[in-house]
Amino acid sequence: MRKTRFALTKTKVNGRRYYCVTLPKLGGGRKRRFFKDKAEAQTFMHLAEVQQENYGTAALSISDALRMEAIECSELLQPHVKTLRDATKFYLAHLKAITGSRKVRELVADLLAARTADGLSARYLGDLRIRLGRFAATFGEEMIAGISASRIDEWLRGLGVSPVTRNTYRLRLAALFNFAKRRGYVTENPVADVERAKERETEIAILSVGELARLLECASSDTLPFWTIGAFAGLRRAEIERLDWREIDFESNTIEVKAAKSKTASRRLITIQPNLRKWLAPYRTRTGRVCPVNLRQKTDWDRERARLRAEWPQNALRHSFGSYHLAQFNDVAKLALEMGNSPATIFQHYRQLVKPKEAERYWKIAPAPAGKKVVQFAGAT
Repeated sequence: MRKTRFALTKTKVNGRRYYCVTLPKLGGGRKRRFFKDKAEAQTFMHLAEVQQENYGTAALSISDALRMEAIECSELLQPHVKTLRDATKFYLAHLKAITGSRKVRELVADLLAARTADGLSARYLGDLRIRLGRFAATFGEEMIAGISASRIDEWLRGLGVSPVTRNTYRLRLAALFNFAKRRGYVTENPVADVERAKERETEIAILSVGELARLLECASSDTLPFWTIGAFAGLRRAEIERLDWREIDFESNTIEVKAAKSKTASRRLITIQPNLRKWLAPYRTRTGRVCPVNLRQKTDWDRERARLRAEWPQNALRHSFGSYHLAQFNDVAKLALEMGNSPATIFQHYRQLVKPKEAERYWKIAPAPAGKKVVQFAGAT
């Protein structure tokens, strides 16, 4: 077969003179372009020869429409310093993720199964199930790879919850999409582009010495360990609820918070202060869980009897422990270890909240002798 070569010739069309550029066509044959101006024809032929040398005959078969589209797309990508090849590779990866993706409902089930197998706490799994279940109620039948950051942001804003709760939902969704990315169901985690809700920093509120004393006077024997461990050892409510009497070691004078029962998933030891030791002494032979059944109802009754229901601060026991401990012992490093926080957090939240004299009274709150209910502390009953 005769091979088509580049050629520039004169020709007449309807009596008018044109310059014809002949060039090879993909798959065989020839292609012709006509120009009124000779210089324009020569420029076109020169560019066509360069294109063929660099990219082969296929480059000469691009239609004018495709060429214009390529120029337009290249201009759109230019501000992002990306090429058509970059865009093509990205889109092909996206298509691959879409076709090999999974439905949100299925992926939520996969994540829960994986986290259960990892041995995570029932509390965390329950929270994950509730929050991701709400997300799946909206997007359950959609492919995970097709959900954009803008749609996630719109969904989070439409929940009608507090900024803290909204950020918790965002955190759980980030875990879901990271899981999907590791499985190859998405190429990127869109939650990274979803803005966090702005949380207003609230002042730390603590119990006064008198309020805590009144609460312990009104508490039942079932709930006293809960109140005193929270106030004098600083455990989080959930950590006390998971605590077993075997983890309170009177010989080493420590309370152990196991990694599996800690919010931060790290083990820590808390010193049993002298007044706490007195409170826990009557329970020394107990076994099983520290907290009784129906704990919330029983603690509500205690607070009602102590007239503290309406004015109860959030995380009151833990914040009280941190504030009075820092004022009394002035040891940031030790307090950070016992609370499972960073020293920076201790300084930010607990420094200078309590006067030394009040701290001294706090750590003298102890049970009255002979098992009486009245609490006695420095200079008062």
